[in-house]
Amino acid sequence: MDSNKKFLNGTLNTIVLALLRENGKMYGYEICQLTKEKTDNKILLTEGAIYPTLHRLEKDGLIISSKEKVNGRTRKYYAINQSSLQEVESQIDLLSQFTGHLRSLLNLTT
Repeated sequence: MDSNKKFLNGTLNTIVLALLRENGKMYGYEICQLTKEKTDNKILLTEGAIYPTLHRLEKDGLIISSKEKVNGRTRKYYAINQSSLQEVESQIDLLSQFTGHLRSLLNLTT
């Protein structure tokens, strides 16, 4: 397992939640593509990673899904569950604080 995958495992839930918070409803492939675009191809999400994450977040009640027909195909969209928005914000803030602490420990500038 390469180093990006090791770091990604602990942060994937929060990455997905942050993207959904920022962009509203999205489908899995769209999340993968936006992550790739925003990180200049440094973080590449696979179907094997994104879909179990989306299903887990939905099971935990943090996101909801809906199906829509697009060009004759059914597409499953995910969005933040508004009743869980405070918990989502808390998870995003915690990761942001943690990365700030890491930067301090590693003597990196912000």
